[in-house]
Amino acid sequence: MKKIILSAFMLMGLAFSAQAQDISKNALGLRLGDNDGFGGEVSYQRGLGKNNRLELDLGWRNSNDVDAWKLVGLYQWVWNIEGGFNWYAGVGAGLGSWSYDKNGFNDSGTIILAAGDIGIEYNFKEAPIQLSLDFRPEFYLNNNDDNRFREDNFGPDIALGIRYRF
Repeated sequence: MKKIILSAFMLMGLAFSAQAQDISKNALGLRLGDNDGFGGEVSYQRGLGKNNRLELDLGWRNSNDVDAWKLVGLYQWVWNIEGGFNWYAGVGAGLGSWSYDKNGFNDSGTIILAAGDIGIEYNFKEAPIQLSLDFRPEFYLNNNDDNRFREDNFGPDIALGIRYRF
């Protein structure tokens, strides 16, 4: 049993100590998902080191019933898989505002959230383009039963990103 536990720890250590590819100093683009209709986000990444970065995403929604915006900041760790393929994981927080208007019922409020992030990306060598696919679970910290925008405190967000690296 001790050998199995030791082997598992060694394997996890090897996975987390893999050499990361140098990441771009800056990347700007779009993150396109569907977290309750937010749809598109303007996404900016700033490299902080060889294997970590900061990502800021500004999303908005403008529909017949709900108008909303949110800003999410994530600290990410990046590991190289092979060539231009990387995987990454991160944690962060966000805030925003929403307003709801349907059939004469009006409501509005703020969004405060904690988020995680895990994904995979490909950095093209021929062009300064990055494609990514990630999953960002969001946990809303200030919801109540009167909130018509969120019925629960969890929002799964799966998105495809395309960014210009510079």
